[in-house]
Formats: sequence, C-alpha cells, structure tokens
Amino acid sequence: MSEEYKAVARRFYDDVLSQGNADVIDELVADDFVEHEAFPGLPNNREGVKGFVDMFRTAFPDMKATIDDLLVDGDKVVVRSTFSGTHKGSFMELAPTGKQMSVHAIDIVRFANGKVVEHWGVTDQMSMMQQLGAIPE
Repeated sequence: MSEEYKAVARRFYDDVLSQGNADVIDELVADDFVEHEAFPGLPNNREGVKGFVDMFRTAFPDMKATIDDLLVDGDKVVVRSTFSGTHKGSFMELAPTGKQMSVHAIDIVRFANGKVVEHWGVTDQMSMMQQLGAIPE
C-alpha cells in the first residue's frame, strides 16, 4: 500500500495544488474527511479542502507545490514540501503585491480504503506574510 499512498500524495500535490485541478479532490479525498488544520473561515471537511485550493490558486495562480520528502508509515504519509508563487490575487484581505513567496510545510495524511481521511499540517505562515510585506521581518 505504501506505493499507492505515495502515488495519491504526489497526485494531490501535482494535479490539485500545482495545477489547480480541484475536480481530483473528490477522487482522492473521502466523503468523511477531517481537516485538523482548517484554514480560518473554511470548514474542516472535503469542501474546506476545495475552498483552500481555490483561495490559494486565486491568490497565487502560478503556485507550485514541490515535494521535498515523502515518507510512509502504516496508513500515514508524511510530506515535507515547499510552496512558491507570485501574489497576484487578494489573500486574507491583503491586496495583490506582485511579490514572490516560498514557504515550507509538513503534512501528515491518513488513509482508509484508498482515500485520504485525515490531514494534519504545519505551514510557515509567518514567513509567508513577511515575504508578502503584511508583517515586518
């Protein structure tokens, strides 16, 4: 199963996050999915994942999610990644700045019946907001 889980994770980062193909979410994420790192204002379910992807792809239309490390342990996948993009759309009430950002994240996803059922994660949001000029460095 570990290779299958890795393939699903790669597909999510490549097709959904980097390419913006939100239709793939329904295929990869379970109906009863639980998000443990819900973004402010978004539900902690599969619809929240769609909202998150839409919000980031609108704010950073050239966003690229690069997998730096990918590990499997039982029914969980751990991904260390780098997100980069140009701030071209409104983001959290911050008008587009045209600035580049590059931040690191660590995600843990749990699988059941071949689909993602839970997500925990940490993203360097402080660094992102500093790079966008929203808070001082």
